[in-house]
Amino acid sequence: MLCKRIIPCLDTAGGRVVKGVRFEDLKDCGDPAELAARYYAEGADELAFLDISASGEKRRTASELARKVSGEVFIPFLVGGGISSLDDISAVLASGADKVSINTAAVADPRLIEKAASRYGSQCVVVAIDARRSPSGKGAGCTKAGYGWEVMTFGGKVGTGLDAVRWAKSAAGLGAGEILLTSMDSDGVQRGYDMALTRAVSDAVEVPVIASGGAGRLEDFKDVLTKGSADAALAASLFHSGRLSIGQVKDYLANEGVAVRTGVASDDRGRERTA
Repeated sequence: MLCKRIIPCLDTAGGRVVKGVRFEDLKDCGDPAELAARYYAEGADELAFLDISASGEKRRTASELARKVSGEVFIPFLVGGGISSLDDISAVLASGADKVSINTAAVADPRLIEKAASRYGSQCVVVAIDARRSPSGKGAGCTKAGYGWEVMTFGGKVGTGLDAVRWAKSAAGLGAGEILLTSMDSDGVQRGYDMALTRAVSDAVEVPVIASGGAGRLEDFKDVLTKGSADAALAASLFHSGRLSIGQVKDYLANEGVAVRTGVASDDRGRERTA
């Protein structure tokens, strides 16, 4: 049985970690490198750094952050935000990131997924999907309840008319190694992941799905990893605030029979890493 992953998310803007509710009212949460070191020590399986304003401001993701983080933590991490070309992807990977996340650029030119997967391998290519519930008929119609989910770009500000489930399937078919799926309706609310959205996408694709948006209780992690069929659970607010630690989440999941990595081991640089 493959272990489920717990991934802290560090949304960044202006070089700082920020977090809001449904992509609005952003508040400063600290220094990205310091938080990365903290989550690494707590036993995170991976880390995600997403510059949430990069695409809208037409900036490239700072490779310097990837270089700084790669010298401090020894677990896989992805970097996303403002990545719009193969050159951008090369720069981020060369700076130490293990994966890149593409969203707005992938919607604008789906061939970028295919080209990136061909050059760097699917394992390096994560397609991020920010999805908002929409009425049937506008990129929707996925549920018996008469609603679906529309793909949003430019940090959740621009609707595309694309159905999120169909787009996830297309992205996987083009070579995406993972789907990072964020429910904008649940983001920052801490009332649970969007189970219907997560399950719909997980059932539609054969690549791993990282569920994002809504974690607030220990039970939310179990639900999305089991009932939602997600391969990984990403969270931000409750980790940044200290309401829950990664160790608490993993201990709970292990006690509930969910396969997770626990403990630490030494890596080839003589530092401790998640086992």
